[in-house]
Amino acid sequence: MSNSRNFEEKLRSAGLRPTRQRLEICEVLFDRKETFHFTIDGLQKILKNKLNTKISIATVYNTINSFKNKGYIKEISLNSEKTYFDTNVTNHHHFYDETTSELIDFHDSDVEHLQLRKNLPGKKIKSIEVLVKVANK
Repeated sequence: MSNSRNFEEKLRSAGLRPTRQRLEICEVLFDRKETFHFTIDGLQKILKNKLNTKISIATVYNTINSFKNKGYIKEISLNSEKTYFDTNVTNHHHFYDETTSELIDFHDSDVEHLQLRKNLPGKKIKSIEVLVKVANK
């Protein structure tokens, strides 16, 4: 199945009409071999450079939020002002380089066993994902 057809199905399953702009967003997000970490502003810039045309910020936000709600991408909030999205939706960890504003994956095998000493009554742990912030010395 071609990527275009795959993207159309992905958009439809997320409740979106497969317009040219949304197909371009899919291509940038999913037509790659490596995990893609991005902010909305960063994605907007990539799309503008790639297409030489502007896709409305509302289209970008709506598409990303629909993909997030469907589970096609994961939201990673660093603080109240900075949110990244990740095309790798499996449970994994991240370094955040404050110097370069880059998010870098690392996996469970890179972390010693974590043991939590606190429980929340009536709750169970779904996953543990570590965010380690780093900066130049």
